[in-house]
Amino acid sequence: MSNKPSLVWLREDLRFDDNPALREAADRDAPTAILYILDDETPGDFKLGGAQRWWLHYSLKALVEDVDKFGGTLILRRGDASELLPEVAKEIGAGAIFWNRRYMSWQIEQDKALKEALTDDYEVKSFNGRLLNEPWEICTKSGGPYKVYTPYWKQVQQRDVRDPLPKVQKLDVLSDSPKSDKLEDWDLLPTKPDWAEGFGPVWTPGERGARKRWLAWLKTEGAENYGEQRNRPDCDNTSRMAPHIHFGEISAVTMYREMQDKIAEREIPSDAGQTFLSEIAWREFSYNLVFHFPKMFEKPLMEKFEAFNWNDDDDAFTAWTKGQTGYPIVDAGMRQLWTEGHMHNRVRMIVGSFLVKDLLVDWRRGMDWFWDTLVCADPASNTASWQWVAGCGADASPFFRVFNPVSQGEKFDPNGDYVRRHVPELKDMPKKHIHAPWDAPRDVLAKAGVKLGETYPKPIVDHGERRKEALARYQDIK
Repeated sequence: MSNKPSLVWLREDLRFDDNPALREAADRDAPTAILYILDDETPGDFKLGGAQRWWLHYSLKALVEDVDKFGGTLILRRGDASELLPEVAKEIGAGAIFWNRRYMSWQIEQDKALKEALTDDYEVKSFNGRLLNEPWEICTKSGGPYKVYTPYWKQVQQRDVRDPLPKVQKLDVLSDSPKSDKLEDWDLLPTKPDWAEGFGPVWTPGERGARKRWLAWLKTEGAENYGEQRNRPDCDNTSRMAPHIHFGEISAVTMYREMQDKIAEREIPSDAGQTFLSEIAWREFSYNLVFHFPKMFEKPLMEKFEAFNWNDDDDAFTAWTKGQTGYPIVDAGMRQLWTEGHMHNRVRMIVGSFLVKDLLVDWRRGMDWFWDTLVCADPASNTASWQWVAGCGADASPFFRVFNPVSQGEKFDPNGDYVRRHVPELKDMPKKHIHAPWDAPRDVLAKAGVKLGETYPKPIVDHGERRKEALARYQDIK
């Protein structure tokens, strides 16, 4: 084994714990250099959105500090990774290059080309550091990919998940690192205006922040009652681990195995724990889909939906993005998204259904908006989930299932606390009318200080009428 330096190329795995590529380097008798490349060229339209860039800045800042503790420097470069990775490898005189695999089509093509180009000069190894199972490992009896989640989940449950690799505590970091960009020069943070000012009080990016949030949540009632409370945005007892797992600050394997341990030790009820594990498996299912059907980013999995008659309504779309639709639960969700870079999962389904089936706006516009505004905008989960809610993807919610924004609000935000938190102009509305203020008597509106059409918008569409229209258009493509 060569004692030339090892180069670890980090991408969606910004951690020292359970990191196969970094573990491989740490276990060798050779110094290690750690590289992160901000590549906006290869992914095209799927380069990181604004909210993700905010997260990346602080996640890398935390990683810089972690690498510094070993006496080394996190090498930062910006540009085409296909050019920069060989360049850095040559600069440090590397003998080996390690990375953890990625699964989007453009990522696979880049990694494959790099491995073929580098193999003659370096030892190149890639690892699974992102998923419980590789997308090609779970197949139907006929050998094809699953398009329905439930049998996929059953297969996942029948497979053993490996133990997490021990955290890298000792690392011989290359002392004479090549030049590195300054993180601040990447201008990842918004400034004029700073639309992310509400993110800081909510999030702590980085591996330590991920670990702290995960362990704290496991001790809460939210974890113990996850099956019952995960649909309640007013309680918000969800783990909020999505951005941490998206940036690889904690691994899916670690979360899955530790939840299994909590179930086995009876610290978390089996039904609640299994429900959470099934959510991790849904993320895996999404990766399985986009791996086998890479055109999902552009086209509906159900081809008939290519003929659906969508509305090209910019005014309605803008009202949706700004949380000004006149439907309180929808507006609360969209405003939470803007102020926190996050939205409760149940509300994501409600706002998604509203965009597609009330406003009749193409699901791809919603997918793009989420990509830019969610700190956890994972390309696989975002794409698969939007196709699910639009009724055009795998195992999709049927198109004729149209969420009623009023009844959904009354069911999952029964006291209106979620709406009041994010739509302050309705904070004094009584719970009886908070999800449908247009039905409130004039004296109730006056007492709450609400003037429909002035302090809070009237509904921009009639839900009942739009439901009929959506179903009629669906009949046209059946």
